[in-house]
Amino acid sequence: MVVKTRMNAPLSIEGIFRIACVLVVFCGAARPVASAADILVPNYMDPRERIQVPDLQSVNRIRFLTTVDFPPFSFLDQTSRLAGFHVDLARAICAELDVLPRCQIQALPWDELDAALMAGQAEAMISGLAITPDSRANHSFTRPYLALPARFAVRTDTSVSGSGAASLEGRRVGVIGGTAHEAMLRDWFDGIRPVTFSRPEWMFDALKAGKVDAVFGDGLQLSFWLSSERAEACCRFFDGPYFSQAHLGEGLAIAVHPRNEALATAFDHAIAALTRNGRFTELYLRWFPNGLY
Repeated sequence: MVVKTRMNAPLSIEGIFRIACVLVVFCGAARPVASAADILVPNYMDPRERIQVPDLQSVNRIRFLTTVDFPPFSFLDQTSRLAGFHVDLARAICAELDVLPRCQIQALPWDELDAALMAGQAEAMISGLAITPDSRANHSFTRPYLALPARFAVRTDTSVSGSGAASLEGRRVGVIGGTAHEAMLRDWFDGIRPVTFSRPEWMFDALKAGKVDAVFGDGLQLSFWLSSERAEACCRFFDGPYFSQAHLGEGLAIAVHPRNEALATAFDHAIAALTRNGRFTELYLRWFPNGLY
């Protein structure tokens, strides 16, 4: 029996609306903290590589599975329509492969995704399934297309002696207890004094009030909070981003049944093409308007 592990959802449905209204365009309440020109867009594809696309003529349809509880990757918007970065990425992949009329996107509860894929009720899963030895034994994966980094945030009026994390040595840094980010903070930055919290909003309030000198956590969650009204433009990213496969995994990738391994190659071809032609950048800036890196 394989235990499915999902990469940590950056925010709950309630949290994403409360902190950032899912996207700036949905509520107009969030403040951008960076211009598009300043945002670093991830690129995990070698621009010189040309991945041959397999023949998809025999593929009658390509059904993607996702969920409605993984914002901003997949969720129901205010009109109850399926939306999110993963939804737009799946459609863009199908358009690039010229199979859009044969593509479908279906949302199921997280616990039902794997059984549906294994039973042949779908061809691909774009849902944040963590890449682990167990999941690799039962799935083929595309190359990662997005990694979620860890980041520090500090108050904008914080005075530090340098631009790197070493300047936080001896200072109190908030982190959510019992998480991969706490383990990473303790493993990577032994001179920092971790202060654990059980809820993100308590940690953020402590930073605003100056009760901690910095916070450390998921870069996506921090990005949305920094640009929200609740943050009151108090704070900013500091140093980073930080990546650790041991703590945070290999990144987001599309999973397919091993019998559909050719599809994973086709998806890699499409993602590489979308990266070269700028479409991936458009999607990234739409759903992550303040960047992660």
